[in-house]
Amino acid sequence: MRSAFIVLLNFGLLALPQHDSVYTHKTPSDGGTGKVYFGREIANIMDFKGSAWLERNSRQKEENSDLTIEKLPIGKNSVVADIGAGTGYYTFKIASKVPQGRVYAVEIQDNAVTYLKNKAGQLDGKNVTVIKGKEQSPGLPENAIDLVIMVDVYHELMYPHEMLQSIRKALKPNGRLLLIEYRAEDPKVEIRALHKMTVGQALKELKANGFQLAGDGEFLPIQHFLLFKKS
Repeated sequence: MRSAFIVLLNFGLLALPQHDSVYTHKTPSDGGTGKVYFGREIANIMDFKGSAWLERNSRQKEENSDLTIEKLPIGKNSVVADIGAGTGYYTFKIASKVPQGRVYAVEIQDNAVTYLKNKAGQLDGKNVTVIKGKEQSPGLPENAIDLVIMVDVYHELMYPHEMLQSIRKALKPNGRLLLIEYRAEDPKVEIRALHKMTVGQALKELKANGFQLAGDGEFLPIQHFLLFKKS
């Protein structure tokens, strides 16, 4: 009987219950997944069909993305990863700042990957590499990245614990992780609640995954600029 049990298990014919100690689950809120991490419900991912919003004419005025680029801790040789790159709004601006470096544009949606590859060809972005990531890993090379940036993306990661662990491996010893997130502390920021984050929530989640705050820049109009290093 024991032998038969082992055979069934090895061939995947007998499913054993899995204990999930990292995430909990609830009835999904409006715009939410129902999956909860450290008390925060993970938001549904923005479909690339709505990508025009990323390139809206008012974005610079609303978010001051130029100031974000100016404040990035990078040099001309830096290797940067833009996770959840979308249309490459930040990717290609960063690429011009690292002419002797490289920018990895990471996306999990096929139509976004195709868009980024086409845009890199049109702009002759020779130092831009487009990567099709996965929900649990961005697929970056280990110990190779100076800066990982996620702009209004972290709150949508379906597997934040696994992604942060993978990012940690990809960063160089002195590498940095930058989260740009809409300020949940400010009710005047007219973004849906699940698509905003507080500093306290970000610190709680990042600390649990081996990161500590290296810089909190509150200079953007409606977003946090949270820079982390490895603990």
